[in-house]
Amino acid sequence: MRAARIAAVVLFAIGLVAYSAWLLEFVVPTGLSPLDRPAEDLLGANPVFRIARGVAGLAFVLSGPPLMRLAPVHWTGRLSAISVCLFGFLMLADAAQPGTAVIDVAANLMFVTGALSLVLWWPPRWREWAVGGLALVLVTWALVLVAGILGPGHLEGLFTRVQLVVRTVLLGVGVMYVVVAPVPRRV
Repeated sequence: MRAARIAAVVLFAIGLVAYSAWLLEFVVPTGLSPLDRPAEDLLGANPVFRIARGVAGLAFVLSGPPLMRLAPVHWTGRLSAISVCLFGFLMLADAAQPGTAVIDVAANLMFVTGALSLVLWWPPRWREWAVGGLALVLVTWALVLVAGILGPGHLEGLFTRVQLVVRTVLLGVGVMYVVVAPVPRRV
């Protein structure tokens, strides 16, 4: 179990760092407005963003099996591990075909599913983080949808970046849970 925990934490951390690569837009010239252009547009602006998205996806996919060993045997714990893995596959697909609406919707749904699964099985102190994270994930998704419907000039870029921050923080809390939670005993 120790090896599974180390593998999960290392892969998850790599995924988090790569998923946060959008912050490089403040260093790497992209020609995109962070306020008006969605963060998704970064994938077409510079190859470094697509590569980072692919690395994040691969790391999340590979973290799935060790997370399955660490998650409780009941379905809600397994759903959390599966959600991370499927989110990784969606990030790989996004790196291959950026800007696909179906992938974007599926990634949002997978993130909501994963956050909801944490609400259902994390212990009380941790559950508060999961509930807050789920609420913020839903609010930021709604803001992104409304800004996208309203069109240019309605801060879609800002809201997509806030959404990325919320997701990254929730994933970071997940890593912390894996680090400090007791390892389940197998009989």
